[in-house]
Amino acid sequence: MQSVVITGVSSGIGWGTTKVLIQKGCRVFGSVRKAQDADRLSQEFGGNFVPLIFDVTDEIGVQAAARRVREQLNGGTLFGLVNNAGIAVPAPLIHQPIADFRQQMEVNLIGQLIVTQAFVPLLGSDRSLQGGPGRIINISSVGGRAGGPFLGAYAASKHGLEGFSESLRRELMLYGIDVIIVGPGSVATPIWDKAEKVDLSSYAGTDYMAAATRVQEYMIRDGRRGYPPEKVGEVVWHALTTPRPRVRYSVVPGSAFNRIVQMLLPKRIVDNIIAKNLGFK
Repeated sequence: MQSVVITGVSSGIGWGTTKVLIQKGCRVFGSVRKAQDADRLSQEFGGNFVPLIFDVTDEIGVQAAARRVREQLNGGTLFGLVNNAGIAVPAPLIHQPIADFRQQMEVNLIGQLIVTQAFVPLLGSDRSLQGGPGRIINISSVGGRAGGPFLGAYAASKHGLEGFSESLRRELMLYGIDVIIVGPGSVATPIWDKAEKVDLSSYAGTDYMAAATRVQEYMIRDGRRGYPPEKVGEVVWHALTTPRPRVRYSVVPGSAFNRIVQMLLPKRIVDNIIAKNLGFK
């Protein structure tokens, strides 16, 4: 049975990917931060789901989880590692508390390195293990290619993850371990119900309050129209199993033509469109 480690599986993309991979016959070691989530998911997914309780920023906890997975692999290698855990900490950059910006980097970027370092021996850098090398799937975002207003910290973390992934892919060629980016757009998850309750009052005294409200409303509306999380899970499965994977897969709802046009437009034109929609001009 192929074994895959997925971080951040309590909901959203991690949950959807776990569901798909178990349906494909994999054993999934899924990380959560709360014991109640571990119990809930164990009941939902059954015996092929093995919960791991850790926070990706906790080096000691991640290393302990890696030792547990090693024991259960019985001398074999992992089929894959899916670095999915992440958060979004939105704010206008000039008003964002430094502690919040730092937390964004700790979870979305440094945490990915902590997890990768802990599990890469099980993917094949430990040559004493039996089995072929595994693959690493790093879950990025459309924010890894473009930076939206009030999402500067998130975009910085995902841009960083894209560069991290490219360097890592080239370094791990030594062991035959591939590194692939999956960059989702809007995914319909319960996170948008939480986003609706986000308090923007801390920006009431700034020039950004009206625009922040518009962005919040747009993101909630767009998010609820997004792909189901299982759609991303199917792409992850393809990236793990296809003989010749691409280095990056986009999973973005809507017209491919519109997405390409937006990427090809000069940045100043895109800036002006955004400024007009936000009432900056």
